Amino acid sequence: CVPQECYVQNTAREYAKLYAAEAETLEGFGEVPEIIPIFLIHRPANHIPYATVEEELVGEFVKYSVRDGKEVNFLRRDSEAGKKCCTFQHWVYEKTAGNLLVTDLQGVGMKLTDVGIATLAKGYKGFKGNCSFSFIEQFRALHQCNEYCEMLGLKSLRTTHQKQRKATSTKSKNLPNSSTVKKMVPKKAREHRDFISSEH
Repeated sequence: CVPQECYVQNTAREYAKLYAAEAETLEGFGEVPEIIPIFLIHRPANHIPYATVEEELVGEFVKYSVRDGKEVNFLRRDSEAGKKCCTFQHWVYEKTAGNLLVTDLQGVGMKLTDVGIATLAKGYKGFKGNCSFSFIEQFRALHQCNEYCEMLGLKSLRTTHQKQRKATSTKSKNLPNSSTVKKMVPKKAREHRDFISSEH
């Protein structure tokens, strides 16, 4: 859906501007990724009346993060742009209290396009993304902080995720389930069984 594509990319662009404003004040952070604007145009004479227009990116096109977090992209892992994209994802995740994640970051150098946004099922502040909310879970489980996350003072997701998992497993240990509940045998039946076993 063309209007949705514009809405998602331009929403992500606004988050990227806020991220840049915060990161650029830090000594040694350097250049910050930019999500380029995308425009919707109406062409009434054409068979397909709506189209999107954006700046042409010239150079090697790289996927810095993937939609579902399952793929390891070695081209982005150690690059400055790749690390800063991952930090941007972490920053957005933290700023929205885990309700929104900008994903599918790709482009040339620090200029990004065709991004996606995942939100929780209910959305975030009236906005619903175009990616599955499961991407948020996957990001939380797989993200590894780098020096740029540290410079921005972002909290490690690994310890948060481990605490959540530990709390969940502790709760489940305290709850009875079919395998841990002892079967109650009526007193008379127990006495009868004891009597039989002592005779043999």
